[in-house]
Amino acid sequence: MRVLKSLRQAAVLGLLTGLTGSPCLLADGPADNRADQVRRVPPAGVVIPADARQELTDGAARLGAEIDSARKSLGEKDAARRALLPDIAVIHKAVDWAVRYDELFRTNEVATARTLLQTATDRLAAWRDGKSPWVETTGPVALGYVSRIDDSVQPYGLVIPASYRPNSGKKWRLDFWFHGRGETLSELSFISDRSRNLGEFAPTDTFVLHLYGRYCNGSRFAGETDFWEALADVQRRFPIDENRLVVRGFSLGGAACWHMAMNHASRWAAAAPGAGFSETAEFLKVFQNETLQPAWWEQKLWRMYDATSQALNSSMVPLVAYSGEIDSQRQAAVAMEKALAAEGLSLTHLIGPKTAHSYEKNTKLELSRRIDALAARGRTAVPRDVHFVTHTLRYNEMAWVTVDGLGEHWEPARVNGWQSGTDSTVHLDTKNVTALTLHFDSGEAEFALGRPVKIELDGTTLTGPLPGSDHSWNASFHREGSTWQAGPVATDALRKAHGLQGPIDDAFLDSFLFVRPTGTALNPLVGNWAKAEFERAVEHWRRHYRGDARVKDDTAVTDADLAAHHIVVWGDPASNALLGRLADRLPVKWTRDGVQIGTTNFAAATHAPVLIYPNPLNPRRYVVVNSSFTFREYDYLNNARQTAKLPDWAVVDLTTPPSPRWPGKIVTAGFFGERWELK
Repeated sequence: MRVLKSLRQAAVLGLLTGLTGSPCLLADGPADNRADQVRRVPPAGVVIPADARQELTDGAARLGAEIDSARKSLGEKDAARRALLPDIAVIHKAVDWAVRYDELFRTNEVATARTLLQTATDRLAAWRDGKSPWVETTGPVALGYVSRIDDSVQPYGLVIPASYRPNSGKKWRLDFWFHGRGETLSELSFISDRSRNLGEFAPTDTFVLHLYGRYCNGSRFAGETDFWEALADVQRRFPIDENRLVVRGFSLGGAACWHMAMNHASRWAAAAPGAGFSETAEFLKVFQNETLQPAWWEQKLWRMYDATSQALNSSMVPLVAYSGEIDSQRQAAVAMEKALAAEGLSLTHLIGPKTAHSYEKNTKLELSRRIDALAARGRTAVPRDVHFVTHTLRYNEMAWVTVDGLGEHWEPARVNGWQSGTDSTVHLDTKNVTALTLHFDSGEAEFALGRPVKIELDGTTLTGPLPGSDHSWNASFHREGSTWQAGPVATDALRKAHGLQGPIDDAFLDSFLFVRPTGTALNPLVGNWAKAEFERAVEHWRRHYRGDARVKDDTAVTDADLAAHHIVVWGDPASNALLGRLADRLPVKWTRDGVQIGTTNFAAATHAPVLIYPNPLNPRRYVVVNSSFTFREYDYLNNARQTAKLPDWAVVDLTTPPSPRWPGKIVTAGFFGERWELK
């Protein structure tokens, strides 16, 4: 017990010292296991002098107006200049939000805000002159992009290597760095730090992309979309080598690295997770000393992000883990060692002697040596073998295999495949897979031209198409009953597919629109609850995913909105005109008589459904009823808790008020089947 206490103290000390790029608040203590006493995250800011607040407010307003004027001055042919404006607008947002929403967390951040206002003003002046010096030098720089999720401008940091020269014809290695937990890691502090510091690792001849990740979520949900959008923005600006991408991070960043390394393993030349957590249940027991009482659907949903559940995928990425010898978060790598061993694999695990929650100097050098060697070699773009496990079509690709259908979501789906160019054969063994596609781009297929490719699929021999003359090859297969057949799965029926598979939280990885009711609810309790949950959703999206949710009245939604966004309807079929149009076409029936799930009916006066389903008005997009992301205030206190809390549908008893854990009492919940049917 004494040893455990010392390990916990060492971990807390590490949390305080950070690896975030800015100081952290104390987090994850035993007091954070009380759902009836939940502190605010992020916390309220410090009191600053009224004149300083007014100065920053006025300065941000002037800068915002100038940016808007600059944007309006652009014509259709000014795409290159328009693409630079987020680098300025993101600094304006950092100052504006810090003042507007009481997020100046230290008194010296007043000076930081002044400095950033001047930086943005200087950038705008240069932009007006047709220049962009901030991306024409080397070293650390803060940049921005506009996210498709909510049209918000989001920051990221980039270290441009000293050796970089534009138009050299060279493609460059890119490392990703995932930051640690920082409850006061506002855009202001992030941009300030990323403008000055190289960060924990800055290898030579290497770009380093520091993800803000929409605050403090371990690159989960919208934080993961931030990863791909920031990468795309860097690739737009600089010549990046797709075969020399490295993911690395520490603490919460280590958890993010575990997740990205396992769910997207074949994308990386190497992965280097440090500490963090690699799964949910054991970590919260060991580190948080929490007594867990998850619902059955919660336990299934842990598999979305538990790296231990995807341990087989480690065979597809060179992996070097790091832990301090006396760090309680060493538990993450130990859990992965066990999970890999169960797959017949072993983990390279470097341990810093006598070290708590930080990098030990000499071990860090050895870690860098190994990662640099792996990055220099680069990933194998087209591996001979593919070994892949997933529990959801959200994560359905590994090298040349794409899983298009599952037998049952949230149960392990496995593919073990290998290809032989010499005899033009692909061998595949699968479990819980009903459809898949094999894809080899130009120059990637080693099969003989003019010779059909043979596919051995779960003991069935099939013939695929001829390879293309450019040595490309693509083929799809689907299962009818127990029999595999050539060709893609039929698209004329509703099926779960990648990006259209649930759970509720999945809708908030892409563009969404909140639809506000303008009518009167049939039942006052339902109407008041939906209104409060809508207002909470808007506020908490801003606080935890750092954007303003799009909002429209139900009477103002257009066909263009239905085509462009996942639609989130609030209210009931009487109060929300759009929900009224959809209600008869949803599998959960909601009428004035009740909420009906199959043959079970719940009183309409005291119950409401929450659910996700393909939008009947545009089945390529979701409709969500009365829910935003499903983890709540209690879960903000430890990032390992930030998992999907509700499945595809649930019924809420509104006589139990919303709490920091739930929107009310969940009386029943479940997943739709693979054809989006009630099971």
